[in-house]
This record gives sequence, structure tokens and C-alpha cells, in this order.
Amino acid sequence: MKNYIQHDPWCIIEEGFRPKYNRISESLCSIGNGRFGQRANFEEFYSGDTLQGSYVAGVYYPDKTRVGWWKNGYPEYFAKVLNSTNWIGINVELDGEKLDLARCEIEQFQRVLNMKEGFLQRTLTAKTTGGKRFRLDSIRFCSIVDDKIGAIRYAITPLNFSGKIQFTPYLDADVENEDSNYEEKFWIPIEEKANNQSAFVTVETKKTAFQVCTGMSFDLFKNGEKQDLNSNTLQRDKYAECVVEVNAKDEDEVVLYKYAAIISSMNCEKDDLMQTCASSLKQAHEKGFDPLKEEQKKAWAAKWEESDIVIEGDVAAQQGIRFNIYHMNQTYTGEDERLNIGPKGFTGEKYGGSTYWDTEAYCLPFYLSTADQKVARNLLVYRYKHLQKAIENAEKLGFKDGAALYPMVTINGEECHNEWEITFEEIHRNGAIAFAIYNYIRYTGDKAYIGEYGLEVLLGIARFWAQRVHFSARKQQYVMHGVTGPNEYENNVNNNWYTNYIAIWCLKYALEAIQQVRSEDESRLNAIFDKIKFYEHTETNRWKDIIDKMFYPVDEELGIFLQQDGFMDKEQILVSDLPEEDRPLNQKWSWDRILRSCFIKQADVLQGFYFFEDHFDEASHRRNFEFYEPRTVHESSLSPCVHAILAAKLGMEEKAYEMYLRTSRLDLDDYNNDTEDGLHITSMAGTWMAVVQGFGGMRVKDGALYFNPMLPKGWTSFSFRIRFRGAILSVKVDKNGTTIDNHSDIQVPVYINEESIL
Repeated sequence: MKNYIQHDPWCIIEEGFRPKYNRISESLCSIGNGRFGQRANFEEFYSGDTLQGSYVAGVYYPDKTRVGWWKNGYPEYFAKVLNSTNWIGINVELDGEKLDLARCEIEQFQRVLNMKEGFLQRTLTAKTTGGKRFRLDSIRFCSIVDDKIGAIRYAITPLNFSGKIQFTPYLDADVENEDSNYEEKFWIPIEEKANNQSAFVTVETKKTAFQVCTGMSFDLFKNGEKQDLNSNTLQRDKYAECVVEVNAKDEDEVVLYKYAAIISSMNCEKDDLMQTCASSLKQAHEKGFDPLKEEQKKAWAAKWEESDIVIEGDVAAQQGIRFNIYHMNQTYTGEDERLNIGPKGFTGEKYGGSTYWDTEAYCLPFYLSTADQKVARNLLVYRYKHLQKAIENAEKLGFKDGAALYPMVTINGEECHNEWEITFEEIHRNGAIAFAIYNYIRYTGDKAYIGEYGLEVLLGIARFWAQRVHFSARKQQYVMHGVTGPNEYENNVNNNWYTNYIAIWCLKYALEAIQQVRSEDESRLNAIFDKIKFYEHTETNRWKDIIDKMFYPVDEELGIFLQQDGFMDKEQILVSDLPEEDRPLNQKWSWDRILRSCFIKQADVLQGFYFFEDHFDEASHRRNFEFYEPRTVHESSLSPCVHAILAAKLGMEEKAYEMYLRTSRLDLDDYNNDTEDGLHITSMAGTWMAVVQGFGGMRVKDGALYFNPMLPKGWTSFSFRIRFRGAILSVKVDKNGTTIDNHSDIQVPVYINEESIL
């Protein structure tokens, strides 16, 4: 665990340069706007350790899967989020000496992500190997007002010398992914051109033929006066630059303003890319850096008005939640139903930047409460539009008759995960997608969604579960073998309790959905049945038989549900008995040793209790939590938030706070030694849940909002704002109790500790 980021309520502050942590800081201070994003790389050349990362939403490459043993049904590729054109680049020479911080003596350094206003700033004072002292101050942002635009203010001030300062603003698409399976570059050149104060580079992805046109323009000022420029230009395949020089003396501030426009064929016809890019760039340049930055400030103020959580009395907790909300807001806006929420967002390459079950299980509640209803609806429509692909994915594994298996990882609906135990076995993801439909309707009251989109998805999922189970003659019950639950530290297990339970819930919910659509619009129901060739009597009778006869592993003596068959045959050791040097297990132990241990990456049973808490009494909650929590190492980023919520429900304040701090500062403090390759964006939504559903105790029951708040001892108060069925509510919890205000004309029923207040 690292602890070098200063605690601050609105900023992520790195004071002093730590080269060995540079990749971590690059992840933490990433910026984005839902359409493109950028790691916190330096603008100038840096020969030290860095992970260059510029990303464009929806643009991907199907990198051929690299495995030693091919299996039937195995995905042929892994969809990679692509490192795209480096638009921030500005190389610098100080009187003939190339600026490279890896070779400088750094006297002062500060990198700050200003989350309140949405920009990244870096200031430093350093001395080159040639003895030249200088000050550098850069500010940049990705505009959320115009999601095609990025802007940079880059200032150099000589401190002990006079001479020429040379700037080389450039665009470089000759980039690669560190995670390329075969060290392949994924871009091919289309067009490059450079003029006196602008340049453009257009490239295309191999195979998928996405095109991205990136343009830049710039101005140069010295001591506030605009300089006349006559740049030298260079262009080659996938690269264009302009070189300008200015004479400067001691204490002269020389500022280069660089504007960039990034346009992809996702949103523009290829023939119009260059023209659209040039037009957008011209508008941004004419508006100027300061007005663009002021627009950014106002737009972020509006975002914070909707989604901020205020914690008084605990700066570390406050910084943590705002950090998570900030990255959620800049990763996904919900404007484009073709897009989804990659687990690394715009902060790194790992996991392919594609769609996981995380979206439905963890992200949906955040957007339900903090954004317009259409945002959450678009997340569900995204899956509906991939239904045929889910059916094809199931067919590749031998399923038939419209059974649908949604992919573990996807960007276009097709499975592209390249680890067999997850690709073939982690089928609980189907349940999370069905639960998201239920959760959306429960929260919004949008019952029309079932007939419009939801039922087809639910029927495809139910058909899958009905074929995935088999009848055990010995048990005289249905069982499910060869699965992996959310706890990926146990593979190829039989009768994973969570998977069995959510499968049966899906069958029950599909039956309910059929009756709902029948009661509201029987002609629509018949049309769906005809479309998918659904034989109601035959299929639903089998579902009911499975529901009645499903097997669930339990330990009667302990009164707990078992992770899976044979879990208690493992040596039962607690996490508290593990030597500190053995953590994290996934970096210190062999996979064989992990699989044989009782240690849990993410507790499957407790995930079930989170989804279906009303199905079990409090005593059952407590027994299962107290058994599984001490065996959970939380090496899944998705784990601590669920434990925080359950602990709060059980009144276990210290454990709830411990888990909240872990989830909220997972990346800030690098708990699992993996922040350097990108942030855990989807688990950040879980952090929001830990406050609102955990400490706030918010639940939806029968169209009403219920709160059962808990105020952690170190907090003076906490408050948040939510949307619910058109109403906008603010909730504040302090030592005097809980206050809820309705800021709209729409009345909704609200309860605090079971007592009606609105």
C-alpha cells in the first residue's frame, strides 16, 4: 500500500517527483470526457518509465488470442482498447539542450488533478545536466462541453540563462499497446499534413477499419505577447510536427497554447473526418484557452451539483469518494448507447477496455441515482442490441434454441475473453444482466421496458440456465457443474451457491415477466413468442421443475451457504493468519496454491446476499458474513464495497468503515499493487454504493425509498443527492439525525428507519 498522495478534499496532489511511482500517478491523474481520454503522461519527452496512453471511446482492435491449447468455442481475439494518437506531445529544447526530466535534477515538483474544475496541472523547477534552471507549468483538460476538444497551456520560464527555446508540438499515431499479444502495431497511416501553426494525422485500425483524425493548432506567447511564428514542419507516416523557436532571457515566461480535436469514424463519416476535425479545431482555437477552461469549470460544477457526496470530518474519506465520482463522470456520459463502461476507462490498457458484468452489478445504481433515466436505460439497451450475439456465443458452446450467454468481456457483443476458466465458466454474468433489468424497473418504475426490450433478454437467459443445469439421479435434484463464481480463486467448481441461486432467480423472474407483459399487452407477448419461437407450456414447465428441485450447498452445522461443493474440505485458515509478505496472493503465490486454499478473492455468497437481501433474515446475513469476511482477501476491486454495505446493514460500523476506506482509496493508495496499469473504474461505482446504500442505508421497496442511516464515528456528517422517479432529493446525515429535502414538484414516498417522512 502506497501513501504518497496528499489528503485534500478536491485535488489529487503528488508533491515531489517519485519516478518509481510515475505510472501510478499517470493513472490517478488521467483525464477524459466520455469520448476520449488521456493518462497523465508528460507533454515533453521523458526517457524514464512511463505508459503512454491516449484512448478513443469505442475504437478497438481484435488482437488474435494467444493461447497454448485451443479449445472449441474459444474466442479468436481479445478486443483491445487502443493506444491512439498522442495529442499532448510538446518536445522542448533549452538553448540546444533537450528537456528530459529523467536526466534533470528536480528541485520542486507537483502534479495536481483538480477534480472540482476538471483539469490536470503540473508545476516544477529543475536543472538540466548542462546547468540550466527552469520552471515549467502545464495545465490541460479534455473538454466535457465539446467532447471533441482537448487543450493545453504549457509554460517554460528560464531561471538562470538566456537563449533560444524550441518547442515541437506534434501528433504521433505511430504508437503501440504494451499488451499487444504479438508485439503488433494496430494502426495504418491514411493522411498526414502540417502547416505553419497546425497539423493533422488520420489513421485507421487494421481489421476493424475505424478511422481517427486528430488535429492540432497552437499559439506562442512571451510575457503575454503573442509571437509571430514561422515554423518548420515535418510529416511522415502517422506523424506530424511543427518546430518553433523564441529567444528568451532569465524570468521570461514563454507559453505555448496547444489545441487538439479528435474525431473518429464512430461519429463522423470517413470522408468528412478531416473537414469536421479542422472545423472543430478552428472553433476551439478561436475561443481560446481561458474561455474553454471557464466553460469546463462551469460544466463540472453542474456535474458535482448532481453527484457529489460531501463528508465532513474525514478528509481521506472525502477525497476518496470524490476521486471515484470524478472518474465515473469522465468515463461514461450515457449519450451514446453503443458505448459502455470499461473496467479501466480511459486510464490504461488492461482488461481490453471492454464491457464486463461490472456495469450491471455495480455501475447501474450510480447512474440510476445521479443521471437522467435515459442513461441507465441506454446501458440496458446496449445489452438488448447484443442479444443475437449472446445467442451466437451460446451456440459456440453447444447451446441451442435461442439460449443466450452474454459474454464475460465484449465490445461488440461477441465474447472475447482469453482465459478459459472465465470465458466458459464464469456464467453468473448472465444473472447480473437479468438483475439489472429488475433493478432498473424497481428504481424507475419504467414497467414498459419489459415489453419493449427486457422480456426477450430474460427469455434468452432463462433458456440458457435451463440447458446449463442437469438432473442428478443420485441427489434427485438439479445441479450445475464446472463453473467459476465471482470468486475467481476457485475455478471449475460444482454447485457454486451464488450461481445456482441467481440462475433460479432468473427463471422465476422470467416467469413473472411473461405474466406482466401478458397482462399489459398480450399482442406484444405473442409477437415476442413468435419472433423467438418460444413454446410457453413446454419450456416454462421445465423451468418450474428446475426451480422446485434445484440443489444448494449448505452447512447445516454452521448455518451457512457454502461457496460450492466441498468448500469445508479445504484447510480453513483466516486472512489474519497470513504473513504480510504473502499479500497480495495473486502476486506472491502460485495459482495452484491459491486454488487449493480457502482464501476468497470476492465472496460469492455475500454477493448473493447483496442482491437478494430481502430473501434472508438478519441472523442468516450475520452468520454468513462473519464466516466469509475473515476468509476474504479482497484482491478483487469489486469486493470491499459489497462488504461495506453488508457490514453497515448489520451495524458493524468499524468493519463498514474499514471496507469503505479500502474501496474508496483502492487506487489512491494502491492497495493491491496494480494501479500503475490503470484505475478500477467500475469498482468506483461500488464506492458510491458503499456510502449511499451502506452508510445511507438506501433501499427501494414497492416504489418507495427507505433509509436506515449510520454515521461513522469519525465523521461530523455526510450528504448526497439522488434522483428517484423524477424527484430530486438531498439527504444529510449528522449527529442530530437525518434530513431529506425534495427539490422538485414530484412527490415520492420516503421512509427513515421505517417511519414515513415524505
